[in-house]
Amino acid sequence: MKKSITIIITFLFFTFSFGQNKFGNPEVDPIQIQKTYGDWSVYQSKNIMLSRDFTALDLLSKEISKETFLDQLANGNFIPIRLKSDDGTYYYKLFKIQPKSDTSIKATINQIGFDALKNYKMEGTVFPSFSFKDLDGNPVTNESMKGKIIVIKCWYIHCTPCIREFPQVNKLTEEYKDRKDILFISFAEDSPEQLKTFLARKPLLYSVIPNMKDYMNEALQLNSFPTHFILNKEGLISKVLPNFESLEVALAKEIKL
Repeated sequence: MKKSITIIITFLFFTFSFGQNKFGNPEVDPIQIQKTYGDWSVYQSKNIMLSRDFTALDLLSKEISKETFLDQLANGNFIPIRLKSDDGTYYYKLFKIQPKSDTSIKATINQIGFDALKNYKMEGTVFPSFSFKDLDGNPVTNESMKGKIIVIKCWYIHCTPCIREFPQVNKLTEEYKDRKDILFISFAEDSPEQLKTFLARKPLLYSVIPNMKDYMNEALQLNSFPTHFILNKEGLISKVLPNFESLEVALAKEIKL
């Protein structure tokens, strides 16, 4: 009888250990990374892309839906940490925010989670209808873009992160310039006169549509910039992305589809 109990305990121990470790260990110490807001912020911005495809895990390493994961970040007391992986898969796991951590960590991750959840819920929906003209007077409408992959950048002149990524998005545009089934357009808040003066100094290779503040606020309900959209050939939103790094990965995947 004693031998049987020992075997059962050993079995349960290894089962529990496997369940905890089968996804790999955290790539950083979840407690140490919260010592300062700066350390956490650098890690978050460089290592966590909530817009990408990833396997979501709760506190106990149980797989949960991406929507549940993002909701926990938006409304709970958690940070996401990536787990080490040998197969190239992205595993993000929830870890508790420590009681003595800077309160700015929780406030920031709640906002990041809120934005990511809102963007995620837009995926698979029809992009709001529009009919505008770009700076060259060319009409741009939903109908004119059917059957193409559309990349949309939402920005404004005084948005520093928006402008900082100009060289990267321009390079991306050049990379796909021979693909007639891919269009790059941008929605800008500013007037045609302001944009022409600005773009003469800092060129953007996207087709630029001016005076889009109301459309972006009301139809798209954007509250952070830059925001990038990828629309599939059916006019549905494939991805909503907060930066160039996420855009580059998602566009490569959309093209393969």
